[in-house]
Amino acid sequence: MRANPIELKKYAPEWTQLLTAVAFTFATLFAGKLLAQDENSATESTNICLQTARDALVSCKSAARSDYEVAIGRCINITDPAGRRSCQQQAAADLADARDTCSGGFDVRRASCQKLGPGPYDPIINPTNFTTTIDNPYFPFTPGTTFTYLSRNGRIRDVFAVTHDTRVINRVTCVQVHDSVYTNDELTEDTLDFFAQDREGNVWYFGENTAEFENGLLATIEGSFLSGVNHDKAGIIMKAHPAPGDFYRQEFSLGNAEDFAETLNLNS
Repeated sequence: MRANPIELKKYAPEWTQLLTAVAFTFATLFAGKLLAQDENSATESTNICLQTARDALVSCKSAARSDYEVAIGRCINITDPAGRRSCQQQAAADLADARDTCSGGFDVRRASCQKLGPGPYDPIINPTNFTTTIDNPYFPFTPGTTFTYLSRNGRIRDVFAVTHDTRVINRVTCVQVHDSVYTNDELTEDTLDFFAQDREGNVWYFGENTAEFENGLLATIEGSFLSGVNHDKAGIIMKAHPAPGDFYRQEFSLGNAEDFAETLNLNS
């Protein structure tokens, strides 16, 4: 039955009100969801530490994928089918391991952010606040002193020699330490480390030139960094007055050299 136009006019306002109410409710819910998303995004955008961890994760996975593609390119140039398959399988395994390493690094950074806080890491380096006299009782460096550390099984020997040499890094004059690691009496790592102490007694780590060797040949210089170069930054290697619960960065070269320190107790 065809409705009377008058009746339509009579009920139209009620339907309009209902549809308007539904539309308003939906718009309110949608706007609330967007607002919540905006608030979450704002929170994440202000958490520089966590965003840094995520950026490093993306970069790490991208590098892993890039290495995989290069490896596959090498594999397809192997004419022997068995050798080619073995190469491809190894490339896939290496990619999986690299991704696991990336995820592990992210987990460490994310956990560290919970202790460090959301702010950026940008320590103020004032050259007049530093000295080459390093007399922190927990980390004293007297030029000419050599420390030797042995692993429990005696296979690894670390020789830590405080030299009389200095080097200016990020406008700060630093003490140069020669750190040599031997595995079964064969040199496997050779590093120059650079330290300075601030007026409060904290010992800072300003960088390292490091090289690792395999079978007597240079394998990598990864881990090398200098504060002030490529936005790399110094960190505290030992506080003047450490306390249980202290947690801080010892170096900051994102994706290259990142160490943290946590004080557990002062009785060891």
